[in-house]
Amino acid sequence: MILSRRALITGITGQDGTYLARQLLESGYEVFGMVRGQGRPYARDGSPLHPDIRVVSGDLLDQTSLIAAVEQASPTEVYNLGALSYVPVSWKQPAVAAEVTGKGVLRMLEAIRNVAGLNASRTTGSGVPRFYQASTSEMFGKVRETPQSESTPFHPRSPYGVAKAFGHYMVQNYRESYGMFAVSGILFNHESPIRGPEFVTRKVSLGVAAVKLGLVDKLRLGNLDAERDWGFAGDYVRGMRMMLAQDEPEDIVLGTGVTHSVRDLVEFAFAHAGLDWRDHVEVDPRLLRPAEVELLCADLSRAREKLGWKPEVSFEELIAMMVDNDLRLLTESENAAGEAVLEQAGLW
Repeated sequence: MILSRRALITGITGQDGTYLARQLLESGYEVFGMVRGQGRPYARDGSPLHPDIRVVSGDLLDQTSLIAAVEQASPTEVYNLGALSYVPVSWKQPAVAAEVTGKGVLRMLEAIRNVAGLNASRTTGSGVPRFYQASTSEMFGKVRETPQSESTPFHPRSPYGVAKAFGHYMVQNYRESYGMFAVSGILFNHESPIRGPEFVTRKVSLGVAAVKLGLVDKLRLGNLDAERDWGFAGDYVRGMRMMLAQDEPEDIVLGTGVTHSVRDLVEFAFAHAGLDWRDHVEVDPRLLRPAEVELLCADLSRAREKLGWKPEVSFEELIAMMVDNDLRLLTESENAAGEAVLEQAGLW
């Protein structure tokens, strides 16, 4: 008898949750999405959640609700993608970042342990779900070496990065203490047309579209010299699934191994729309981080060796995809809808 594959996803309405749910449904999973008190939850792209996703109530701040969510879903896999994920906000709300992004991981692990009845003397059985935690390259922060691998020391430079490091180490501790199949994917920046408008890649693609359509004239950004390893979100959620399909649990870095500066990003995005970025981009000191992460670049050797994983969408393809999508979005949207997304990006 083939056991039903059931996945519980926190952060189901976000970018990664949206792509992950689509892939899991296509693979025949029953998918449960955890939401916090939303009667009609919507995906990141503004559309209602896929009708085959079964919504369960839960809050990463509330232990009791997480236990109930795990009991209701009875999952074979749990993907903890929920977090306060926009880094600049973590300086404004550091305690919330710690509670949701950090201790929320602990609460989720405890919910699984509680429902499964695990203790320090019991090893993982077939009825205990496998657990994936969304770790991040922001944990490397002030990097000690480049590129960054699974063995690179952490030096987070934001409350968000610190909270993610706490969650990362809790996953390791529960794996070693209770025999749980629990892994963290250390994912470098991954983007898509449904990335939140506040993130720099989407802010740029929306800014390019708005300038092209004559809706705005200037795009204001922070540090143009910061370098990131940017990839496509759809590639990365595929890697998440591959981590949970391994025989033994292991934390693995996912990235492209190629870096681009924010300046590179804006230059390519504007050029794709036939524009010169220097005519439209201004540096706004108010958008600089209190402590900057200057360079992030993945060493994906282990992902290639262990998972056979590699990214399929290039940086250039990704940015072109995002710009084209936002040109369509702003062209087809009603005025109010277009203004709303531009306001979210800080462009309106």
